[in-house]
Amino acid sequence: MDKKIIVAGIGPGNEDYITPAALKKIRSAKFLVGGRRALKEFSSANQITCAITANLDAPINFIREKILLGEVVVMVSGDPGYYSMLDLLRRNFPSESIEVIPSISAMQLAFAKIALPWHDATLLSFHGRQPAREALKFSAGKILGLLTDAEFNSATVSEILLNCGWDKNSALTICAKLSYPDEKIFTTTLAEAVDAEPVKHCVLIVRDKFNLL
Repeated sequence: MDKKIIVAGIGPGNEDYITPAALKKIRSAKFLVGGRRALKEFSSANQITCAITANLDAPINFIREKILLGEVVVMVSGDPGYYSMLDLLRRNFPSESIEVIPSISAMQLAFAKIALPWHDATLLSFHGRQPAREALKFSAGKILGLLTDAEFNSATVSEILLNCGWDKNSALTICAKLSYPDEKIFTTTLAEAVDAEPVKHCVLIVRDKFNLL
């Protein structure tokens, strides 16, 4: 396979966060794969496109067919190396045929929004999965960065963390719709979040009560 599959990260949503390198590849692509929202925003009439939906066989088959004709660009939200379609592509195509253009993940942006370094944070995902309980256990000074979905949301995840030894007054920062005009970021406690209206598909940053700053 001499043609490349370009996996381009498109960041958390707003075009301002896409790297020029990724945008250049997306704009010049003849064959373009991406979510429906991304295709609506970035594709042009002269491109041949395939939407990423729950049926993941469709984009894989599209890539297999089109890669024989030329380069295929696959748009993924956030950074390709962080819980994206890159895993699936590596299982279906040789790694040497894949070129990755990194971008900013929602997790990175969430930590940036509250000016908190994330080099010592434990980063985990509840998006379509559940982390090991051991990784969620409380320890003094621990910082968690968590991706969520509809089922594992701000309320259900907070309850799980309380059962993992976190104090009820631990600080929980909820970052929703990052980079969009209706972005919402606020800090509460785990106990308050359990009883509050759940926030879905967001990033949660958790800090113990001794590490609120």
